[in-house]
Amino acid sequence: MLQHFSPSAPLVLVGCGNMGHAMAMGWLRAGLPPECLFVVDPAAQADRLPGAAPEQFLQTARDLPVGMKARVLVFAVKPQVIESVLPLFLPFVGADTMVLSVAAGVTLKQLEAGLAGEGTYVRVMPNTPAAIGEGISGLTAAADISGEDKRLAQMLMHAVGDTVWIKDEAQMDSVTAVSGSGPAYVFYMVECMAAAGVAEGLPEDVAMKLARETVIGAAKLLDTDVDISAAELRRRVTSPGGTTAAALDVLMHAGTGLGDLMSRAIHAARKRGEELGG
Repeated sequence: MLQHFSPSAPLVLVGCGNMGHAMAMGWLRAGLPPECLFVVDPAAQADRLPGAAPEQFLQTARDLPVGMKARVLVFAVKPQVIESVLPLFLPFVGADTMVLSVAAGVTLKQLEAGLAGEGTYVRVMPNTPAAIGEGISGLTAAADISGEDKRLAQMLMHAVGDTVWIKDEAQMDSVTAVSGSGPAYVFYMVECMAAAGVAEGLPEDVAMKLARETVIGAAKLLDTDVDISAAELRRRVTSPGGTTAAALDVLMHAGTGLGDLMSRAIHAARKRGEELGG
């Protein structure tokens, strides 16, 4: 990562909330020199980002060095505010700048319009496991993105987990619905499993521990061999006529089961992503 940045062509992070913080931590761990990272966020606290240079935590775009052009400009702000934020950074975008946005629903066209079209534009949708380096990010860009910029974008997101490239930008709202919002679905499933355990007579703390560790263990099992499908792992757990089969009869019921419910949930998330992009 060292060769891509310098103090005069730095990485500028706009927004240091949960996702911005996770990405910055990953970049610093991967070897980004502190003097090559600027963080612009009025609420950012330098002491929350070990290894960063405190003097490069700035309140506004006006505090960035005059005449500086960012090598990479990352927008980790909410989609509802990004259109008002983009023009503030126009002076820091040059022909060699790559702009990455993690704002759900905000299109490449909107990014280009907000920054007068100079530079290269990449949309990214990470998810919250990025905070522990276990995220998955979907990336998309114009077809003419250079090989160097594509590799750099992927390297930046690899600092917080795995990546996939999406050729058709129209599919990014579906990426958001599946993986961007997906951790919340898993967390809610744990809540529901624990609540059901309590309803069946378990103490609340025992039910929650069983539910949490079951999901954690199942995820690790999924990760041990990517050539074994989730469906195959499910079949291996399910004995004909057994307890798991009885539960799956409910979960897989046509029209009322988990598959139909998940389909409706992900469709709702995708539609909301489209609305946020305006």
